[in-house]
Amino acid sequence: MNKKSEIKISVELDDNKMPVKIEWEAADANFKGTKPAKTLMLSLWDEKENVTLGIDLWTKEMSVEEMNLHYHQILLKMADTFERATRNTEAANLLRDFNSKFARKLELKEK
Repeated sequence: MNKKSEIKISVELDDNKMPVKIEWEAADANFKGTKPAKTLMLSLWDEKENVTLGIDLWTKEMSVEEMNLHYHQILLKMADTFERATRNTEAANLLRDFNSKFARKLELKEK
C-alpha cells in the first residue's frame, strides 16, 4: 500500500503582493507545527509539456549575503541529487566545479 504525505506552504503577502512571511509544515517532518523560511524555491516537472515549472519567492528580510549562501547550497544539493538520480558522477562533478567557482566569485567562506 502506498503512503501519502502532505507538505503545506503558507505565504503572507503585503499590499504589493510581495512575500513578508513564509512558513511550512510537513506531516512526516521531525518537528510539530510550522517552521519559518526566508525563501522558497519549488521546481516541478510537467511531463506532458516536458518543461520545469517553478515558484521562487523570498521575503524582504532575506539579505544578499544570505541569498548568496542559499544559492551556493542549492547548487551543492542539485549536484548531489543529480548524482543520486542518474549515477552520473562526472556530470555531478561539473556542477560541483562550477559551484566552487561561484563560491569564490561571491567570496563565500567554506565551512
